[in-house]
Amino acid sequence: MQKVYGSAAEALDGLLHDGMLIAAGGFGLCGIPELLIQAIRDAGTKDLTVASNNAGVDGFGLGLLLESKQVKKMMSSYVGENAEFMRQYLSGELELEFNPQGTLAERMRAGGAGIAGFYTKTGYGTQIGEGKEVKKFGEDHYILEEGIFADLSIVKAWKADDTGNLVFRKTARNFNPPAAMCGKVCVAEVEEIVPRGSLDPDCIHLPGIYVHRLIQGEHEKRIEKVTTRKKEAV
Repeated sequence: MQKVYGSAAEALDGLLHDGMLIAAGGFGLCGIPELLIQAIRDAGTKDLTVASNNAGVDGFGLGLLLESKQVKKMMSSYVGENAEFMRQYLSGELELEFNPQGTLAERMRAGGAGIAGFYTKTGYGTQIGEGKEVKKFGEDHYILEEGIFADLSIVKAWKADDTGNLVFRKTARNFNPPAAMCGKVCVAEVEEIVPRGSLDPDCIHLPGIYVHRLIQGEHEKRIEKVTTRKKEAV
């Protein structure tokens, strides 16, 4: 099965439709599938529901899809670095389903494992738990969370071989693997595609069975916040 495509647009061909649910990898500015996001913006696909830890920042990552008003609903755990995200939510333009960070990751992982739902203590007794089924195990109460089954997963990795085995770097591993697992189709972008057999099997973070399409491209290296030490007086 040929998995390597020449561009993001080619890799997404035939996969996009209005109203779809997309699971997107990324943690802060690490591991954002920026080329695939740009291709979705260029395609004009709208009324999207996007499950992602955060939404990039203004003008980058998922922030581009928010600016173009292609996103109808976000399923996220953190929105603090994206002013447009906050503006749309507070003005009622954007629907937002808040998830504790670990719960969101587990919902994606559960979907990828074919698990329809699971119980967690996180969120019980808070707004997160309102309207959700509660079950008591021992002396503690748990709420039922549903697994995420996305129409499409878009992720970014460091290296891959042509069968789709992926290697991530640092915090890019936080959400990309579970996001990749929970989609009916997963498209990955990578910095480098290496020869088949050159990746150490013990160092592969996501097996190629989860990855259906693959592209290689140039990526922007951003720093979310630059902190420098004040210059000392001479």
